[in-house]
Order: sequence, then C-alpha cells, then structure tokens
Amino acid sequence: MPFVTSKKMLLDAQKGNYAVGAFNVENMEMVMAVIEAAEEMRAPVILQTTPSTVKYAGLNLYYANVKAVAEKASVPIALHLDHGSSFELAMQALREGYTSIMIDGSHEPLEENVLLSKAVVDACHPAQIPVEGELGRVGGKEDEREGGDGGLTSPEEAAYFVEKTGIDFLAVSIGTAHGVYSGVPNIRVDILKEIKKKVSIPLVLHGTSGVADDTVRECIREGICKVNYATDLRIAYSEGVKEVLNENQSTIDPKAYGKRGKALVKQYVMDKISVCRGFNGEPGMRKLQSPT
Repeated sequence: MPFVTSKKMLLDAQKGNYAVGAFNVENMEMVMAVIEAAEEMRAPVILQTTPSTVKYAGLNLYYANVKAVAEKASVPIALHLDHGSSFELAMQALREGYTSIMIDGSHEPLEENVLLSKAVVDACHPAQIPVEGELGRVGGKEDEREGGDGGLTSPEEAAYFVEKTGIDFLAVSIGTAHGVYSGVPNIRVDILKEIKKKVSIPLVLHGTSGVADDTVRECIREGICKVNYATDLRIAYSEGVKEVLNENQSTIDPKAYGKRGKALVKQYVMDKISVCRGFNGEPGMRKLQSPT
C-alpha cells in the first residue's frame, strides 16, 4: 500500500475513541518489525524518525527504507518527522516525501512557537500534509534537547495556539517524559480533560515508554489519538542483540542478532497496538478490525 498521511488515521481514531501507535525506528530491522506487527494486528501505524536519527543516515535513506517495506503492506502506513527541530528540517522532510510533519517549538516562548508552527503549517497544507505542534514541554531528553522537569500545557494557551497556528494535531505535556523514568510518572489526566474541552483537534501523547498501559488507556478515553513510543523500542532491540551475543560471543553475522532484536521489537509493538486500539471506548479490549 502506498504511504498515507496521518490525518485520516487520527481523525478516524478520534471518532472511534482509540489511538494510533506511533513508533520511532532506527534501522531496517525496526522498520520491518513495526510494519509486520501492524500487519498482524490489522491496524494503521505511524513510523517516526527524530532529527538525530535523520542526522545519522539521512532523510532519503529512511524514506526509501520505510517506503520499500510499506509498499508491500496491506494496512495504512504513515512516515512522520518526530520533533522537527527547525523550519528547514521540516521542509526537507516534506520535499523528501514524509507524509506527516512535527515542528517542535515548545522550547521557545509562546509567540515564537506560534510563528514557527504556523510557518510550517502554511508550507505543508498546500501539499495536504498534516502538521503536529507541541505546547508545554515534555520532560527528559529528546535527541540533543533537554526538557528538564518539563512544563505542563496550559489549556487556555492550547486553545490560542491551535487557533493561531492551524495545526492538525497537538502534542501535550501532562507529566510524561522522554527517556527512562526514574520513578512512577505523575500523569495529569485532569489537565488533559481541560485541554480536550478547549480544542477539537486530535491530541498526542509523547514520552509514553514506561507509562502504565492502564494510564495510557485512560488518556485515550480523554482525547489522546496518537501515542508515541521510542525508548522502549530501543531497549527491546538492544536486549535482543545482547541475548545473542551473550549466548555466543563468537557470533559475527549481524543478521543473527538483528533477527532477535527485530522479534522483540515486533512483540512490543503488537502489545502497544493492542493498548491503543479499542472498542466502545475501552482501548485494548477488542479484536482489531481491518483498517478502512
């Protein structure tokens, strides 16, 4: 199936009260694992690359890699620039063929974030490519950016931001963090409920690796339509590699440990898709339907 944009995916999720899993990929094996998992679960999926991932191998290589696997899939696949760090990078991804763009101006003052996000929206919408923005600041570290303790999204500022920018999706900060949590995260579902009252577009949850599945389900019930996973995929792949090398340190064929890493990533993705998808408002409780 050719690439699709993320817009219909998330509008369908919003209407159906479930979420689409968005998974960060670092190499060929992870790309294959995510799409194989989506095929088995009969669910749409979003693959994502961050600026540091793009810097490592280039937009063109990741685009070609995902495109080659996605074309053989029977479920909708979108390719998303995660945490786009500049207008220039967003435009490069747009020209390369990415079907979903995030511009992250959350580290800037509100008005500068508005101007940057609107500029990306104005450039992407004529090509019918949706744009995700972020307001508030998700804690932890994403690529080279330090989020510190984060900064919660203001529901009132969220309404203003959405109106002024025209973004399609809003990533909110409600207590999640990028990277590995040092304790149990305090997820502010109460703030999410207030944001949902103020804005009508699909909402996005970042920093979900390590958040309890039941908490994610609750967030989906309150308006989250896209759930991002990154750190735990890296952990799963790395654990697979370590297992093979621990079993036989003389292993020299990358396919041997790549296969194990791929298998662990695939299982993780299948588990999280089951959390994100839902029936009658109860995410993760239904047999998945064939995607529309």
